[in-house]
Amino acid sequence: MPHPSPTAASLGLQAPGVLPCQAIERLVEAGAIAAERAVEPGQIQPASLDLRLGAQAYRVRASFLPGAGRDVAARLADFEMHRVDLSGGAVLEKGCVYLVPLMEQLALPHGLAALANAKSSTGRLDLLTRVVADGGTEFDRIPAGYSGPLYAEICPRSFSVLVRPGMRLTQLRLRNGARVLSDAELAALHDAARLVDTEPLIEGGLGFSVDLRPGAGGFVGWRAKPHTGLIDLDRIGRYRPRDFWEEVHAEDGRIVLDPGAFYILVSRESVHIPPDHAAEMAPYLAMVGEFRVHYAGFFDPGFGHAPAGGAGARGVLEVRCHEAPFALEHGQVVGRLVYERMAEMPARLYGEGIASNYQGQGLKLSKHFRAD
Repeated sequence: MPHPSPTAASLGLQAPGVLPCQAIERLVEAGAIAAERAVEPGQIQPASLDLRLGAQAYRVRASFLPGAGRDVAARLADFEMHRVDLSGGAVLEKGCVYLVPLMEQLALPHGLAALANAKSSTGRLDLLTRVVADGGTEFDRIPAGYSGPLYAEICPRSFSVLVRPGMRLTQLRLRNGARVLSDAELAALHDAARLVDTEPLIEGGLGFSVDLRPGAGGFVGWRAKPHTGLIDLDRIGRYRPRDFWEEVHAEDGRIVLDPGAFYILVSRESVHIPPDHAAEMAPYLAMVGEFRVHYAGFFDPGFGHAPAGGAGARGVLEVRCHEAPFALEHGQVVGRLVYERMAEMPARLYGEGIASNYQGQGLKLSKHFRAD
């Protein structure tokens, strides 16, 4: 179990905002983040911590939240169908729901909360992955001062996947209070640091739109095929895109989304996250159409930042259409970036001396697929 929780002051966490990598390292050293296998340096990103799968998965008949005052382990008896040993590698089947205890546990100081999200490669595989905590009434939200285990709920939606213990499908961002930028502050930051390469749309965050300008042959994105083979998540750059995806072509800057289908598209804007800020992609208002841009996750400090190897980087959009076919137009606003201040300047940035798969990206599938 985690160590008794240190105080925020003892860890030098007086300033509000998102914790950078060096503060996460202090939490690990103090035992506020513990693990059955020592936390590895590569898990700690500029403003987040990668979480690792444990050795066993539970196949459950339905997604669930434990509810206030109730533990996940106690609720499993209501939902468990069978157990899956991951130690030698195991297949998580498309359309099924699994609950996997994570290696990491928390004993957060008072006032320190956490937010989880799927990693970029996880989202690009349409691998619905959410973090559950004891007493949880929301997915991916860890309350301030939480002490206890963490679980990953995993539902492969487009492709069956092969997983093993230690794989990192989700990441955790820690906050000492909230420092979300207001629209006025966001406008001032854009004036100072140029957050997008177009005229900014600022309303409850920084709006971004879809790029449906046809490329070669009218190509604008990818759509997941309904019947494919297995993806081993350890195999990087090994799969041919056309074995799993079909090309999407635009007609006059428009495509029609099919209900239930999953698409990989790209934002029209190139995005910049200054070193002293972090951002999260959030869906736009549901009233704009019968689709959702989802699971795109966190943007670390330095994403698209020129000194860290970027000159603006476009956001990859993971799009699922809902009940009715929907015509998506070039330049249509589909989401927004919510910017937050860092509690400290990170000791390292995204794309700067670390393995950052998507710095300077355009339209790009997950790292499991070949570039050809």
